[in-house]
Amino acid sequence: MTQVSTEQRPRVVKAAPGLADRIFHGGSRLTGLFVFAVMGAIGLFLALRAVEALRAVGFRFLTTAQWQPDVHRFGIAAVLTGTVLIAAVAVVVSVPLATGTALFISEVAPVWLRQWLVSLVDLMAAVPSVVYGLWGLVFLEGNVIGVARWLSTWFGWIPIFRVDGADPADPLASASVYTASTFVAGLTVSMMVAPIQCSVMREAFSQAPPGEREGAYALGATRWGMISSVVLPFGRGGMIGGTMLGLGRALGETIAVYMVISQVFDIQPHILQVGTNSVSSLIALRYGDASGFGLSALMAAGLALFVITLLVNFTASTIAARSRSGAQSEV
Repeated sequence: MTQVSTEQRPRVVKAAPGLADRIFHGGSRLTGLFVFAVMGAIGLFLALRAVEALRAVGFRFLTTAQWQPDVHRFGIAAVLTGTVLIAAVAVVVSVPLATGTALFISEVAPVWLRQWLVSLVDLMAAVPSVVYGLWGLVFLEGNVIGVARWLSTWFGWIPIFRVDGADPADPLASASVYTASTFVAGLTVSMMVAPIQCSVMREAFSQAPPGEREGAYALGATRWGMISSVVLPFGRGGMIGGTMLGLGRALGETIAVYMVISQVFDIQPHILQVGTNSVSSLIALRYGDASGFGLSALMAAGLALFVITLLVNFTASTIAARSRSGAQSEV
């Protein structure tokens, strides 16, 4: 007598992809490999051109603040500190501005106004860097001196807000100590990166499930209650991605920073005080008159900025993957 097996096994379904699917899959793979190859070629080019300078100074390249490549006294300690501080100021200012603007456009603004605001933000992202640099130099610098003076007067006990040579008790003291600072450069860059961050965040917020929005309202939530319990958790990945994208842009900004700052080759931790520097502005300043060895030193500085940007983007992708938009939201 034959025994009939009662074990339930799932049926394996094999679907042959169509021609369009195969073309899309192959094109996507080739595009990804091409981007990876281009990034690798850029890194290899910078590394090969920077070998001469790195061999000459070794680890001192990361700890030296001076920039005198012709006598082999150079390093990125000062310019790297300025780059990080300018980017930090830009992100601290731009993230709340971009988040609030994105929430207003996606959740508060009426439909007839929403498209106009989206177009306006996108147009701000397309404005050339030199225009923002002129705006920061001509308009912003003179109008934020009062803010810088107030911060240094009341928060000067915090080292980052201290300004050497400033006299808070003298209202007629020269304001030149507050100009061309990390603070001014950071504010200028923040206006450049905020539209990019806002676009990414707005797209993430707008994709929050309508069913969960209506469910929150049905349970008696206010508009802010719905936003805090549905929209913000759903768009967390977009917020992280937009923030890191803006940070990467702020780290590499050249023209606007070059026009605003007064370059010094000392480690300058006081963001309100005149004088700072950045890796990109250093390259723009010294590239034209650099010798052969000096050009190798600039390539080494560019390689350091390239590696830092890659690390920032890799960290952003890792965090965003763990906090994907909608991952904590159930339909």
